[in-house]
Amino acid sequence: MPARDAILSRLRDRNPETALERDFYCSQEDYQIDLDMIWYRDWLFVGHDCEVANPGNYMTVQIGEYPVLIVRDRDGGLRAFHNTCRHRGSRICSAAYGSAPRFVCPYHQWTYAHDGRLIAARDMGSDFDKSQHGLKPVHCASIAGYIWICLAAAAPDFAPIRNHLEPYFLPHEMHQTKVAFQSTIIEQANWKLVWENNRECYHCKANHPELIRTFPEEPTATGGEDAASNPRTAARWAQWESIGLPSKFHISANGQYRTLRTPLNEGSVSFTMSGKAAVRRPLSDSVTAPDIGTLLLFHFPTIWNHVLADHAISFRVLPISPTQTQLTTKWLVHRDAVEGVDYDLKELTEVWLATNAADTRNCQENQIGVNSPAYAPAPYSPVHESGVTQFVHWYCTHLEDRLTRDAK
Repeated sequence: MPARDAILSRLRDRNPETALERDFYCSQEDYQIDLDMIWYRDWLFVGHDCEVANPGNYMTVQIGEYPVLIVRDRDGGLRAFHNTCRHRGSRICSAAYGSAPRFVCPYHQWTYAHDGRLIAARDMGSDFDKSQHGLKPVHCASIAGYIWICLAAAAPDFAPIRNHLEPYFLPHEMHQTKVAFQSTIIEQANWKLVWENNRECYHCKANHPELIRTFPEEPTATGGEDAASNPRTAARWAQWESIGLPSKFHISANGQYRTLRTPLNEGSVSFTMSGKAAVRRPLSDSVTAPDIGTLLLFHFPTIWNHVLADHAISFRVLPISPTQTQLTTKWLVHRDAVEGVDYDLKELTEVWLATNAADTRNCQENQIGVNSPAYAPAPYSPVHESGVTQFVHWYCTHLEDRLTRDAK
C-alpha cells in the first residue's frame, strides 16, 4: 500500500502542463501499478480476425505476467483462455500462431477442446472430475476485424467501444483481409514514452523524412480535437461522409479512445515514397474510391492504426518491463491480393519500417535521459503536443480513479 499511496500523491500533485515525473517511466513499483490498474483491467487489442480465420486457428499473446491463448472454435466463434495448463501450470501453446484440432499440454499431455473443456487427463484416478479443470476463460470480443481481450474477472462494458468503432471500421471489411507483413520491435522504453512519441509530430520533420512525404505535420491534421478547424480536413470529411464513410473526429467520454479520418498530403493516397497506392487491389470490395485519407484509431493502452483505400496498418503496444515495450506492426491487404502482382512488399512497408526504426531510437534515447536523476519535467508545446497532453491526462485520471476506488 505505501507504493500506491506515494503514486496517488504524485498524481494529485502533478503539474498538468508538464511531462510526468521520472518514477512514472522507470520505477518497478509504478510499472506494477500500471499492470494491475490498467493492463489487467481494460479491454486490450491483440490482433485481427483474419489471423485466426478458420476453426482451430489460434494465436498467443503475453500481457504482463499472463500468457493468453485466442482460438477460433468449431462454431466459428472466438474464445480466449489463460494459456496455463490446469494440471501443474505449464504453458500449453508456445508458438505465436498455429492450428490444432485440440490443445495438448506438452508437459503431461492433458488435452483441451477449443471451448476450454478438459477432455483427456491420463491416470488421474476414478474420482477425478474433468469438468472442474477446464482452461480458465478470458473475456474476448471482436469489432469489424479487430480482436480484443480483457483479463479482469469482471470486464468493463464492451458496448461503448463497439458502438464507437463499428460505424468507422465496418465499411473497410477488415475480416476479409490478410496480414501481408508484420514486424515486432522491442523498444528500450517505458510503454508511456512509446505512446507519447506517437501522439505528437513535433519530432517528425527532423526524424521522419519518409513519413512526412505523405502524412501532414500540422497539428490540426494529425488527430487532435481541433482537426475540424482545418478547412481542408472539414471539406474532406463532408466528401467522405457523403459516400458512407464516417470521418469526423470522435472521442470517448473518458478520453480512452478516439477516431477520425484525416487527409494525407495533397496528391498522396497511401504511405509510400511516391504517395501512390501500394496495393492495386482495394482493401475493401465496397470502398473503391482511391483517396479516402487515413482512418485513425487511438485506443489506450494498446493500439493506434491507419486504414487507407489500399491497405491498413495496426500498431500493438504491450509492456515488457518498466523500460521495455513490444511494438508489433501489421500491414493488411485484401485477402485475394497477390504479392508481386498486386503489391510489392518493399513499397508497402518501407515508410513505416523506416519510421518505426527512427522512433525506436527516439524512445530509447528518451528513456536513457529520463532515467537520469537530473531529469526534470518541462512544459509541453501548446502547438504540437496536445495529443501527448491528452494521453497523459487520460493515464493520470484513469489511474487515480482506480487507485482511489480500491483504497475505499
